[in-house]
Order: sequence, then C-alpha cells, then structure tokens
Amino acid sequence: MSIDMRESYDLVVVGGGPAGTTIASFVAMQGHSVLLLEKADFPRYQIGESLLPSTINGICVMLGVDEEIANAGFTKKLGGSFRWGKNPDPWSFYFGVMTPNRKNPAFAYQVERMKFDSILIRNAKKKGVDVRTGYSVTRTIIENDRIAGVEFVDQEGAAGKVRAHFVADASGNESGLSKAVGERIYSKFFRNFALFGYYENAKRLPAPHEGNILSAAFHDGWFWYIPISPTITSVGAVFHASPDRKVPDLSTAMDGFIKGCPIIADFLSGAKRITEGPYGRLRVRRDWSYANTKFWDKGLILLGDAACFVDPLLSQGVHLATYSALLAARSINSCLADDVDEQRAFEEFEWRYRREYGRFYEYLTFLYDMNRDEQSYFWAARSLLNTEERGNEAFVRLLAGQAAADPALNVAQDFFDARQGAGAVLHDIMNPPADGNRSKSKFDVEGFLPELDRESLQLQMLASFGPDRPTEMPMRDGGLITSADGMHWSDPALANAA
Repeated sequence: MSIDMRESYDLVVVGGGPAGTTIASFVAMQGHSVLLLEKADFPRYQIGESLLPSTINGICVMLGVDEEIANAGFTKKLGGSFRWGKNPDPWSFYFGVMTPNRKNPAFAYQVERMKFDSILIRNAKKKGVDVRTGYSVTRTIIENDRIAGVEFVDQEGAAGKVRAHFVADASGNESGLSKAVGERIYSKFFRNFALFGYYENAKRLPAPHEGNILSAAFHDGWFWYIPISPTITSVGAVFHASPDRKVPDLSTAMDGFIKGCPIIADFLSGAKRITEGPYGRLRVRRDWSYANTKFWDKGLILLGDAACFVDPLLSQGVHLATYSALLAARSINSCLADDVDEQRAFEEFEWRYRREYGRFYEYLTFLYDMNRDEQSYFWAARSLLNTEERGNEAFVRLLAGQAAADPALNVAQDFFDARQGAGAVLHDIMNPPADGNRSKSKFDVEGFLPELDRESLQLQMLASFGPDRPTEMPMRDGGLITSADGMHWSDPALANAA
C-alpha cells in the first residue's frame, strides 16, 4: 500500500482530466472520501481546447474555479464562426447579448488544456480529494459480482490495490476499464482521422470574432482553427479515413490539407508551425466516434470519452465530460446518502448522458450535409430539440451546451451572484432601473435572433437552485429530478408530497 493511502474510499476516480476532477470534487464536496489516480504528471498535454458556456458558466461556477479561470488569461470566446455549407463566406453566431462595448456577454474560453486541467486538479485537492499523479490503474477488483476497487502501479513501479464503493473511469478514449462495462461500438458515419498541430503568429478573425473557433470545410473534410493564446493557434484537419487512402508523411500531408482550404491557408500565410515543447509535433487521432453499449455496471461508471465521443465539430468534448461527471456525482451522492436506489440513480445518469450525446451525434450528421445554408442548420436544431423557439435560438442553445434543460447548465441565481457572462446580462434584464427606463436588449447574432423574452428568462431564473424554486418535472416517465442543492437526485413523488 502506498504511503498514507487508505485501504478503501467511497469513490476511486481513474483519470485526472475535466471529467475525473469534476466528479471527484462534487463527491468530496458532500463529505465523502475520494481518491483520484492519474497516470501522468501535471501539467500534461491534452487535446480539446475549445469550451462551451455550459462548462464555464455552469460547472466551473459550481466547482468554485470561475474566478481563477477568469484570471488565467485564456482567450475569451463569444461564439463561433463557420465557413460551412452553401454559403461561400464565413458566418458567425454569439452565445448571447452583445453590448456596444462588449461588456459581460455570454461567453466561454479557448484554453491551453495544460493550464485549464491543472486548475481543476488543484481545485480537487482543495476540495479534499486525495490526488495521486504518476499512478497507472492496471485492472479492477471484482468481489461478489461487483467492481469493488482497482489495482495500480505507483510512480515508483510498486504494485498496490485500493477498494471503493464506486469506481469512476474518466481515463479517456484509451480507457482499459470500459470493457468491464460493455462493448465499444464505433460509428459507421464518422470514420474520420484528425491531423493537428500548433502554429505561432497566425491571423485572427476580425473583431468581435477574434476569439472564436473557426470551422472551415474543404474538399477533403474540415479544419478547426482555435486561438488558444494571443500567439498560439491549434489547427487540425479532419478527413475521412477511407481504407485505400494513402497518407504521406505528416508534415507533407498537413501542408497539402492547408493548401486545399483557402481561408486556412490565408490565416496561416505568415505563421510558423511550432516544433519544440509540448506543442512541437504533429499528432493524429483516429476512430474517435463511438459509444459504449453500457455506461455503468455494478460499482463502475464510465465518464466522458471513456463512455462515448463524437466528431469534435461542435466543441462538445469537455462539455460532455463535465456534464457526465455532474450526473454521475448526483447518482453516487444519492446512493451514499441512501436516498435513491442504485439501479434507479444510475439509470437516470445513463439516460440523461446518452440523450445529450445523442443530440450532438444526430445534429452533427445533419451538419455534414454541405448542400445547405445556415438557416437550414438553424431549423434542424429546432426540430432536434423539439422546441417552439426559433431555429436560431435552438441552434445557439445546442452549441452552448444548454439544451439539456438542467438548472446547473443554465443561467441561474447562483450565476447571477458570480456576475459572470450571461449571468450578468440576465441580472441586468431581470432587475431594471427604478425609473423603469430599461432599454430593450436583443440577441445580436448577426441580426437573426429575436428580442429576449422576459417570461422565459423569469422561468430560467426561478429554476435556480434553492428551496423556493418550483417543482422540477422529470425528463421521462419514472425519472428522477435534481435536488435543491444540485448535487443529488430526488424522487419527484416525494418532492411533490413534501
């Protein structure tokens, strides 16, 4: 046994990325014992630099890291930009209200994951999580037909084992534990490769879109173009992995893809590819669209990329990771408190997580039809979300990671208090000046989003956590609802009776 490590914990988390640190923190915040095992030493390189507002203005606020992230110098992302579909010119959207001086719009960040993930893992330690880096998990411990812990090798090469009531696998797409839960099924539609690297001193989109991710289609696939710092840009080409395709050396292939996409070639015309340090080589990722047949089994829960992933066009990776962690934390906290039956708690986790993943998957298949214009893409989002709101509103809500109608991911009173992003905007709208001369605010998404609806905003505000909120409706027959503190599940029948 490693020095000072307990023999058993309420929860052992495998993996120290956003999913792992989020579930570890949320369970530890409820007073439970949590061990996090991460095979790498921090800081470490990781792909996935473009975040959504649901993570920044929802999960990160709940974790208590929003102020540290705001002060970390990350590139602010007000929306997204596309060179996509039938329209030959780039088009953009905003996540929320744009004021003349661009104060406090809804936003997310482009981040250097080495810095972002380090903030989250330090925060987990502050929340009481026992964090061990340099520990590689080798297998699970099975007792009485249940996952009861893990075996590992520590940073010195010594073998050990630890027991736990629950094990959460947040070890990413290379997870070795997911086979204990179910089978990984790869998408037949998204059989893509990604070839990516990092460039210095590349161009930026014109203001106010300079912090946006640019997604640009070309004849072989599409590019992501992410300004992760004032001088560094993440650039990746996503292309179909046909069996007969012969790819030359990576540098030649990347140069060829860039030449084939005029807008990316122009933006990189004065840039230089980074060739040293953590950003100093071209990397390849393949076969990255899949879903496990099951997301949990007795004692073991799959989170983030360990459970599922789909083409990254909509920058949903960290959103799915942290959202799955929140859902699983509610299930674990509820079971440890003996409030909800384990089967029912984790069925709620899997149903909600699979539903969120499915929405992105289905919408991405529609986006890959290049013979449409942006209005068609907007209305497809409306149809997918089965909502009466306008298509462009549904599009923005989906791409902001706020389609799940979960109070934790939407703007609520907790976020008003933080006065971050959309919370500040909604605070100003819901609290007009005493003289009543409130100027009308509009979503300025290239002129196509409607005036903010005061009644719908009131409902969002009333959905905030707290004892006075209205009763939440379950998302499905027999489903559970979120507790008042956002950290557990509640039985709606009991909540209504109370």
